[in-house]
Amino acid sequence: MQNNKQNRRFSIPLVAGIIVAIVALGGGTAWWAKYSLEQANKPIDSRSSPTTPPQVKQPLPQPTTEQKQVEICWLNPTGDKVELVTKTVTVEKSVPTDRVLTIALENLLAGKPEEAYTTTIPTGTKLLGLNVDPEGIHLNLSQQFTAGGGSASMTGRLAQVLYTVTSLDPESKVWINVEGKPLDNLGGEGLILNLPITRSDFEANFTL
Repeated sequence: MQNNKQNRRFSIPLVAGIIVAIVALGGGTAWWAKYSLEQANKPIDSRSSPTTPPQVKQPLPQPTTEQKQVEICWLNPTGDKVELVTKTVTVEKSVPTDRVLTIALENLLAGKPEEAYTTTIPTGTKLLGLNVDPEGIHLNLSQQFTAGGGSASMTGRLAQVLYTVTSLDPESKVWINVEGKPLDNLGGEGLILNLPITRSDFEANFTL
């Protein structure tokens, strides 16, 4: 009987201790779970935790319209010498070559250079036709192109036309017709031309 009482006496505190331990363990688990959640939601202090800066997306370069340039040639008298000078005109690359050269030549024939420059192309000269093919450039000018002036004037106007229409391709060959007929001599003094003519031909045979 005494042993049974002792067993009961010690069993009650033992059970109580186990209960307390379980409660404590459960409370500790709950506290740890709460602490972990708070830490996860806590804002990061940038002073103590370095972060990787965000990558900035660079804007893509905007496409630009492709262009090509044609030159209109004028004359610049300087003392006893005449220089060939150019004015650049920019057009979109999609414009056909024959159209670009037509625009340039029509501006040249209009005879309106800048104040410092001049032209020896006679007033009223018209472009009757312009064609570009694999062989080169074919021009048809009105009769006024051959009117008046001496050899210097004839050489100057030939240079203006030739260098203007070959400004896109300096190696181009050029056929010049007047009223549909090949221009084999120019002016009353008989400036002889061998067609087709190129820039190299001009530089070898004529002087401004």
